[in-house]
Amino acid sequence: MQDYHEFLQEVLIDEETLKNRISELGAEISRDYEGQDLLLVCILRGGIVFLTDLMRILTIPHTLDFMAVASYGIGARQTTGKARITLDLNTDIRGRNVLLVEDIVDSGHTIKAVLEFLETRRPKSLRVCVLLDKAERREVPVPIDYRGFVIPDKFIFGYGLDVDEYYRNLPFIGVLAQDRYCPPE
Repeated sequence: MQDYHEFLQEVLIDEETLKNRISELGAEISRDYEGQDLLLVCILRGGIVFLTDLMRILTIPHTLDFMAVASYGIGARQTTGKARITLDLNTDIRGRNVLLVEDIVDSGHTIKAVLEFLETRRPKSLRVCVLLDKAERREVPVPIDYRGFVIPDKFIFGYGLDVDEYYRNLPFIGVLAQDRYCPPE
């Protein structure tokens, strides 16, 4: 397996900057939902690192659930534009305040499909918290209530985001130098 230093073009968002912004988001969410029931719904797998750090900051009681959504083909690096729920919630969200926690929004197709799917279950409220927003890639409008960072259209990895399922564990978000990356066989 290739060492990430060999294909890291640049660190786009360092560990300290991530921690600071997530602390701000957590404080804002805690204020907005003070005294209310809150369910955090994480989109797996990329959102898990963000969710873990975000929920440690929250000062309000909350519960968790998870969904998995496929919008990329196997081994693909571009979205198909069609979202498929591969793991559904275990929690009934009717009448609940739901905060969808996602690692990144780019074209908007996946998050839009998830929001439409969840709306049919009649939550009290349904809002979106995203760490990274590739706004220049947006093809469909989606509401983002809590946004960590707007980023350029570059292939990124680390802090939950993968390159061929690896490197999610890195404490920063880096840019992939695609000309120097060798996919695993």
